[in-house]
Amino acid sequence: MRLFFALWPPAKTAHALAQWTHEVSRDTGGAPTASDKIHLTLAFLGDGDAAKAQTAASRVTGKRHELPIERGHYWKHNKIVWVGPQAMPRPLAAIVNQLHAGLKEEGFILEDRPFAAHVTLLRKARPPGALPPLPALDWPVDEFVLVRSRTSPKGATYEWVERFPLTG
Repeated sequence: MRLFFALWPPAKTAHALAQWTHEVSRDTGGAPTASDKIHLTLAFLGDGDAAKAQTAASRVTGKRHELPIERGHYWKHNKIVWVGPQAMPRPLAAIVNQLHAGLKEEGFILEDRPFAAHVTLLRKARPPGALPPLPALDWPVDEFVLVRSRTSPKGATYEWVERFPLTG
């Protein structure tokens, strides 16, 4: 069992991203992220105490905002295709900073690299010639969630542990 915090898109947005991914995969191959598993990870905790994670998250005072999905990119070092904003939205940066600080206070050890707001859509992909234009998407960020991930031979299953609403 592994824990992580994430933003989850509305189903319509996830579906549009899955369709875009299908188009990209014709050129790159790779393993697409299932539509119902598309998310933006805020913090990966691995094996950890869910109660401590919930305590840290309950102290976050974030604002609702839109997550712009403005660019697609290929990272050759780990062979993934991802999408995300051109620049980090201020409200998202505030949420991430508060969440990471709270998790560290609760004893979690997080990756020691700057946070990059990205949504992984293809793994084990070949470099694309050129990525197609992204569809126009709405991704309202009204909450973030603590998720439990269980891995089996059939793949990962995600279970929401708790939702953390954001304010206006």
